[in-house]
Amino acid sequence: MVDAVEQWWDGVELWLAQLAFPFQFALLMCVLLPLSLGLARLIDRVVDNASTRFNPVPKVPPAAEQEQPRKVEAGEPS
Repeated sequence: MVDAVEQWWDGVELWLAQLAFPFQFALLMCVLLPLSLGLARLIDRVVDNASTRFNPVPKVPPAAEQEQPRKVEAGEPS
């Protein structure tokens, strides 16, 4: 099985090496650019999930439910 994959890869590599440079560049950009962007997005999601799991954001109650500070009237002791 590994030998078959190795032979296939050698054939692809030889075919790619024999192409003219503009075709090599276009083919690699059509393949590597989407793969790189997908891998970067996957890494970003994994890091985001790990950071929220290990460092959760504290839950803050809504502003309406918080105690409002009492206004001190003139002449009242604070």
